[in-house]
Amino acid sequence: MVIEFVLNGERIKADVNPEKRLLHFLREDIGLKGTKEGCGEGECGACSVLLNGKLVHSCLVPLIMVDGRDVLTIEGFRKTERFRVLKEAFSEEGAVQCGFCTPGMLLAAEALLRENPEPDEEDIKEAISGNLCRCTGYLSVVRAIKRASIKGRGLW
Repeated sequence: MVIEFVLNGERIKADVNPEKRLLHFLREDIGLKGTKEGCGEGECGACSVLLNGKLVHSCLVPLIMVDGRDVLTIEGFRKTERFRVLKEAFSEEGAVQCGFCTPGMLLAAEALLRENPEPDEEDIKEAISGNLCRCTGYLSVVRAIKRASIKGRGLW
């Protein structure tokens, strides 16, 4: 089946198995390795991407669901000023250690800040609740997102 969608701002047209998962298409067919495979069951958030601006677990999304839609991965987000602000805040707060969960955390933060540019601690905790991290704990991530919301005021 031929599907067409926008990936990180570029139109993609591909003849694919419509049941193939978006995660595997991104990593295997396109070569975008920033989207990680953790659990493969939608529990860890390592495979998070934005689909039409909403955070989704790409391991659960069949390609048929992206036809005609817009997908933003960490590689596409990395080109934005909002990414720079989040990246600096994560670094300043020590919210990155091994880095495996970081792309999903950053995209969860982006999704939150797009909807709520001035979140409180509870809003942030809820927004990242679908992302597991075994290294940093979550306090530094919460602080980083709060810091980014302040430093990036007006960007979201």
